[in-house]
Amino acid sequence: MSFFIESLLPSVITGEATVRRSPAGDQGPGGTNEADGADRVGELAPRHLSERHDVMTDTSRDETHRGIRATYAAFIATGFIFASWASRIPQFKEQLGLSAGQLGLVLLSIAIGSLVALPMAGAIVTRFGSRRTVATLAVLDGAALAVVALGYEAGVPVVVLGLVLFGFAQGGWDVAMNVQGAVVERRLGRAIMPRFHAGFSLGTVAGALLSALMVGLGVPVPLHLLVVAAVVAAYVPVAVRSFVPDTEPEPESEPASVKTSPLLAWTEPRTLLIGLFVLTFAFAEGTSNDWASVALIDGHGTSDTVGTLGFAVVLVAMTAGRWFGPHLLDRYGRAGLLQIMAVTAAAGLLLFVYAPTVPLAFVGTVFWGLGTALGFPVGMSAAADEPTRAPARVSVVASIGYCAFLGGPPLVGLLGDVFSVLTALLAVVVAMVVAVLVAPATKPPATASE
Repeated sequence: MSFFIESLLPSVITGEATVRRSPAGDQGPGGTNEADGADRVGELAPRHLSERHDVMTDTSRDETHRGIRATYAAFIATGFIFASWASRIPQFKEQLGLSAGQLGLVLLSIAIGSLVALPMAGAIVTRFGSRRTVATLAVLDGAALAVVALGYEAGVPVVVLGLVLFGFAQGGWDVAMNVQGAVVERRLGRAIMPRFHAGFSLGTVAGALLSALMVGLGVPVPLHLLVVAAVVAAYVPVAVRSFVPDTEPEPESEPASVKTSPLLAWTEPRTLLIGLFVLTFAFAEGTSNDWASVALIDGHGTSDTVGTLGFAVVLVAMTAGRWFGPHLLDRYGRAGLLQIMAVTAAAGLLLFVYAPTVPLAFVGTVFWGLGTALGFPVGMSAAADEPTRAPARVSVVASIGYCAFLGGPPLVGLLGDVFSVLTALLAVVVAMVVAVLVAPATKPPATASE
């Protein structure tokens, strides 16, 4: 995994880091003049970001590049371990004899664990730093997945215990790595958060494809998950040693910031609206993680292998959207593009639910994945527009988002018992309508771009 990250990222990081070193009028992505396109680019890289980047020394630039690689590693690893579990949900459902509603309640265990971790995540990251937080929770995440693996044979109580711990570790890990992502994005002076989340999606694709291979080869579920747990717990603490400090001295030209309580971020209307926006996209993404394969198997009558591949298709589409999304954001800005993405996701879900054939359902999964690609990462960037308040606001937005990311899928399971799994997915379409309405909140505040 380390070799893969090192070989993939240098050209990407170099390309990102060389933008905005010169005064206004330089050519931005696609040859656009940055002075002429300030209104669009300003949504992603407010002027204070480029000013901070201009004064970076070679040492700090190298440190930032190492931090970017480490942040990619954290995102990829958490996606890999989560998808390894999510891809095996159909086998757990069959092994434990669970109905759709009972499975939804089991999945609620992850939400419970995360909802315990999220309110305290901001304070934990502030106290111990994102590096130590991610390293510790990665080990806990691996241990939790090992408990889940043992519960495959031991029964539902052991699985529930493991999933509560898994959710706790995933929730805290997510907040901490997003805080680090906001820090290195600010240092870089250019939007890169969607690509970090593309790293998460890349990890989920790798986890889903490996799981599909394991299912096809008949590898026992406990063995598969135990190996994944050990690899992640051993790798991540080493990889994140290159995280950059979460805080840095203010430039002399800027007044010293006034310290305020992180809890005040919970009272800010814009932060809460961004949280609501992220919540809607987290619902769509979380539902795809937990129910795409189940819906294909139970709703469209596919085999386990085909169902798992359908989940992988969603993740591939999401990864592509996140990798190429920054260029679209530079050209069109946040709010309008995010509204288009929400409509795309809704259209994909409607096609997925009502498709008369499996191939058409797979086309629906492509649009589902593409449409949900940018919501969560751009929400994180929007929360971090103002550097002095970024950690607290990222923590709040991630906390709100995770309520749907983890609580939404169990809701789909309960609705699936009343109607059907496919019909229950229409709840995500409603969420995308809400996303269209609140997307304007992601525009940067005037003070961030003036």
